[in-house]
Amino acid sequence: MCGIVGLFLKDKALEPRLGDLLSDMLITMTDRGPDSAGIAIYGGVDGKTAKVTVQSATPETDFAGLAEDLAKADIAAEIELKSTHAVISIAASKLTEIRAALSEIRPNVRIMGSGESVEIFKEVGLPKDVVQRFGVRAMGGTHGIGHTRMATESAVTTLGAHPFSTGADQCLVHNGSLSNHNNLRRELIREGMSFETQNDSEVAAAYLTAEMAKGKDLGQALTGALDDLDGFFTFVVGTKTGFGVVRDPIACKPAVMAETDQYVAFGSEYRALVNLPGIETARVWEPEPATVYFWDHEKAA
Repeated sequence: MCGIVGLFLKDKALEPRLGDLLSDMLITMTDRGPDSAGIAIYGGVDGKTAKVTVQSATPETDFAGLAEDLAKADIAAEIELKSTHAVISIAASKLTEIRAALSEIRPNVRIMGSGESVEIFKEVGLPKDVVQRFGVRAMGGTHGIGHTRMATESAVTTLGAHPFSTGADQCLVHNGSLSNHNNLRRELIREGMSFETQNDSEVAAAYLTAEMAKGKDLGQALTGALDDLDGFFTFVVGTKTGFGVVRDPIACKPAVMAETDQYVAFGSEYRALVNLPGIETARVWEPEPATVYFWDHEKAA
């Protein structure tokens, strides 16, 4: 049992409130999974800048002098410290280089997510505490997803928390359990994917990354997941401009969606949505089994 939420904004006027709205939605789901929590916030794409969110168990050591050490590797960086995480802003052309540089100069630092748009924050603890320590309420953006976890198949750790990001600007939150994740993990490793944890949700994220690397958009990759992933699952996924939802053919995990002219919202339960603006006039429905729901800012009419 976990709690997942997502919010895709159509109305730019709501963008400054994304972090606040998404935080309230996630905190409402606390009792579905109090072990750890995480949020991914999308926004601020300019085509020139990329962001890398990193985490450290010893931030006072690993983040000290980090900008200067990256400069020695010919990577100009601005760093915003956020508790155990830091958001490193760099030129988009340096996104590949910085991974190699960090592995050499800060081997204990873990990359939570990277890309032109996404920032990912996750830690052990209750959603209200995770939201507060990273200042999520003050963050604006275009869309975001969140997860509060009850660990059933792996240890309660920061790396085991959701969202999982295995590709640039792509991340996933998951409620359920996959039965073929070990075989799929081996197949994806042969294709060049790497893994940080034994969590089955990371395999699902990596599967989508691999499919999108073949030229599929998020909606097409989620459609393929219905054939290639076994088990019971509800996925909420974000990309740089897109937001998608899919449930397995049995759809035993609870889910509800709402749509207005201002947003599309997802929650494990309706109570996660009740404080959204205009919810009283929203179209509210339970997403159908084995059906992909997909929105993209670049494809909006």
